[in-house]
Amino acid sequence: MVHKLLGGAALAVAVLMSGSAMAEKRTLVFNTDTSDPAPKAAMEELITLFEAENPDIDVVVNMFDHEGYKTAIRNFLTADAPDLANWYAGNRMAPFVKAGQFTDVSDVWAENGLADKLSSSLASMTIDGKQWGVPYTYYQWGIYYNKDAYKQAGVDVPKTWDEFIANCAKFKAAGIDCVTTGSKALWPIAGIFDYLNLRTNGYEFHMQLTAGEVPWTDDRVKATFAEWEKLVGPGYMTANHAAIDWQDAAALLVQGKAANYVMGNFAVAVFKDGGMTNDSLGFMVFPEISAGVPRAEEAPTDTIHIPAGAKNVTDAKKFLAFVARADVQTALNKTLGQLPVNKGSAVNADDPFLTAGFETVSSAAGLAQFFDRDAPAEMAKAGMEGFQEFTIKPDRRDAILDRLEKMRQRIYK
Repeated sequence: MVHKLLGGAALAVAVLMSGSAMAEKRTLVFNTDTSDPAPKAAMEELITLFEAENPDIDVVVNMFDHEGYKTAIRNFLTADAPDLANWYAGNRMAPFVKAGQFTDVSDVWAENGLADKLSSSLASMTIDGKQWGVPYTYYQWGIYYNKDAYKQAGVDVPKTWDEFIANCAKFKAAGIDCVTTGSKALWPIAGIFDYLNLRTNGYEFHMQLTAGEVPWTDDRVKATFAEWEKLVGPGYMTANHAAIDWQDAAALLVQGKAANYVMGNFAVAVFKDGGMTNDSLGFMVFPEISAGVPRAEEAPTDTIHIPAGAKNVTDAKKFLAFVARADVQTALNKTLGQLPVNKGSAVNADDPFLTAGFETVSSAAGLAQFFDRDAPAEMAKAGMEGFQEFTIKPDRRDAILDRLEKMRQRIYK
């Protein structure tokens, strides 16, 4: 059978031409933005596996590009809903849940034991005590570091933030940037803020903040910035980070001019293209700040949902149960080069960064989706501009937080 990557008109023609063979099958319509080469190949493989196990179901895929999909999903959920749709976990799915446009799939979770198997994503898939989709892939963030720079400065990998900051003084004395980033495009700086807030105040607070439920002038937010000031006040970050891209900062880590980089696992390929190997590149979880705060991680998560207007809910739920399986997620993520959410899945044992990432996120108490996914676009931009400004002029903290609070009051009305 030829897989259909069709728009509406082409689909209608295909249905008319397919005759009785098509009539014998139930149709499952799946709208997705997995249009890049690896995600597209992984999705085609997923559908091939599903149809092989369910020969009475024909999956019809409507493929969108990423940017177009952001607008399209708002239209098709209202006007012509498919049976399945790709989206993202956490606050990104909340507007559709609150608008009644995603179906409650708590029964799929309960019947398949997913609260345990997908435990790391349970919090980010739950709203009002119910689950609204199934996660199938994510990738970890954390701190990538140059082992040679650590040797040069004579320091060990830290377990706590206090140890990390103590190391920074030694890196500076050795002429090495303790932390590098390239915030010209803004988003890399958000990873640092997210981790500082997650480690200072915890997952629930972080989600409340990005959902607009907490004032930016709250003392707990100020506590996060006080921890950040320990890094920026003494000049432990790359000084010109606002003028460089994230790849430029990666080059500083490769060259040993910087010791640590808060970044996602996709950067490993860039580090290695620059000449680093498993012997010189290391990975660590972001260290503890507030003792006793459960360890949450930054792990942007791709999900599949059943729109409220789906016509074939029964088979859609069967598909969700299928994509949640450990063996299916192992195969899917091997093609994606990312991490399976099911903790019973396997990852490439030869890749120490995927192995470390899988262990890190599988055991996390909660998963943030990254600031520019968890907050509305306008708030995310303003927040990231504020983070960048703070790292250059930390004395402007209160003015920045006052400005962000005014934005919050306007944006989240």
